[in-house]
Amino acid sequence: MKSPIKNKINLVFIPVSDVKRAKEWYSKILAIEEGDDFFEHLFVAKMDGAGLILDTMPMWRSEDGQIPRLNAPVIQFATDDIARAYEFMQANDVELVTDIQHNQFFVFKDPDGNMLMVCGN
Repeated sequence: MKSPIKNKINLVFIPVSDVKRAKEWYSKILAIEEGDDFFEHLFVAKMDGAGLILDTMPMWRSEDGQIPRLNAPVIQFATDDIARAYEFMQANDVELVTDIQHNQFFVFKDPDGNMLMVCGN
């Protein structure tokens, strides 16, 4: 039987503590110009490729109210100029976890401590 599940990623979720603050930060860092808010805890960004959802994760919080974190860089954003992207992040006071590795990628944290990656094409 062939799988009814497509080999396509529709959306990725990033857990955030404050969707309004996260929306502003991600819009600046990723040049997001459009998106939609839903249910007072989701922002769906208009992206090229797979979509991006910023979510306060009310259903997935721990008993003490903490949101889950991405403790490894499981989401990768693209750039045509890795050096310029790194300098942009530095200029915007983004917490950088690594310097540019193998002249290909670097890892950074968002304001909630999620680890993310930028990689050259």
